[in-house]
Amino acid sequence: MSKSHEVEYCNLELRFDRRLIRNFIKTLIQEGYSLYWNESEQQFIVSIRTGRKLVKLRFQRIGERYKIVGNYSFKDEKLAELMEKMIGDTRGHAVVKRFKDRQILIENIMFGEIIRMVEISGVEHKVLFQKEPVVTVEEMMQAFRSRRPEERIPVLRLELDYELSTLYDALQTGDHEQVEASKEKLKGLRHEMLLLEM
Repeated sequence: MSKSHEVEYCNLELRFDRRLIRNFIKTLIQEGYSLYWNESEQQFIVSIRTGRKLVKLRFQRIGERYKIVGNYSFKDEKLAELMEKMIGDTRGHAVVKRFKDRQILIENIMFGEIIRMVEISGVEHKVLFQKEPVVTVEEMMQAFRSRRPEERIPVLRLELDYELSTLYDALQTGDHEQVEASKEKLKGLRHEMLLLEM
């Protein structure tokens, strides 16, 4: 990633304690960034100068912990690296969009790991990587054949989680066909779950 490329962070879901914010500020100072911070009862704001641009990171207070809120866009390579380190360290969720020339690379991150990577060039989009579900195909087939609820319910929960993740990805990329397909599949899975839990 070169300095001319932009990285955008959306739908951030990172939760952490005050120590992580202090370490983040310390690292920014060590990297030579000009910054200041402001704290209130509701939030902690870190303002970072990158060239002629001022980036304000907002950390919302939730009891004794914090949650980062908002969408952020950086053209600064080092700041993008630090943000990605924070996503990994907190095992957070995010959608990361990398803009390069006429391409967009979208990474869906859950629990600090990339679960799906899509490349968009013009109107075409290509799935570069998709994390496979933890359940093997053989286990799935065995569970489908099983009529015993205690065997089927755990697999059904995994199927629901996976299909929800697929729906989320489709909503993010605007893939309307996949959105409708996922919604239909989720209806069927929900119906099956209700029958098994009766």
